[in-house]
Amino acid sequence: MIDATGQPQSLLVLGGASEIAHAVVDRLVDGGRCETVILAGRPSPRLDEAVKRTQERGAKNVEAVDFDAVEVARHREVIDSTFDRFGDFDLVLVAAGQLGDQQELEHDPEATARLLTTNFTGLASVMVAVADRMVRQGHGRIVVLSSVAGDRPRRANFVYGSSKSGLDAFARGLGDALDASGVGMTVVRPGFVVGRMTAGMDPAPLSTTPQAVADAIVTALRRQTEIVYVPSTLRWVFVLMRVLPQAVWRRLPG
Repeated sequence: MIDATGQPQSLLVLGGASEIAHAVVDRLVDGGRCETVILAGRPSPRLDEAVKRTQERGAKNVEAVDFDAVEVARHREVIDSTFDRFGDFDLVLVAAGQLGDQQELEHDPEATARLLTTNFTGLASVMVAVADRMVRQGHGRIVVLSSVAGDRPRRANFVYGSSKSGLDAFARGLGDALDASGVGMTVVRPGFVVGRMTAGMDPAPLSTTPQAVADAIVTALRRQTEIVYVPSTLRWVFVLMRVLPQAVWRRLPG
């Protein structure tokens, strides 16, 4: 179980090749404190490297599991078999997702559908299966990587932003449904994350890093925080952003 310091003994990552997930895993396994880490994702050299890196940092039981957010029909099977093999999970980190190319997405219906499934509907599907198993075990926490882009989607990335809006709303609603079950929910809303996914893009104001997001998640586990902005200043920035008149919002730089 997650101890009084917020330290889990077992972790399942959905999106095991995620750069932010790597940073979270690093912090939780240093010194062997988190003994079981299962990295679920599409088979790839990055996923293999994540397994190796996690083993080197001290986790005793580390394994990759084949998981694809768009393969909704397999989600129940993947989650049930993973819980059956490895037992209870103290923490499930939902980190799968993609940014996409807004210009392409605006003109390619199939690409838009794939991104929405990867970032929202596919993750909603797998989270239902995860929640069922965690309620059955009676404890644990789900941490979902959302984004401030979902607070109010902008013209420059409204497909990605809307996918995060949906994911964010679903996660908060699921958290409400889990109240009193022993299972908690944390929704993390980073700003622009300077890393692999945003390589070549100009950083936005109040940008952050995978390492800073990981630090915020570890702190949130200790405090059992439900909504986390990274950096925390963005919480107040978006209080203003949400009430800007639409005519002003449309003129903001992309």
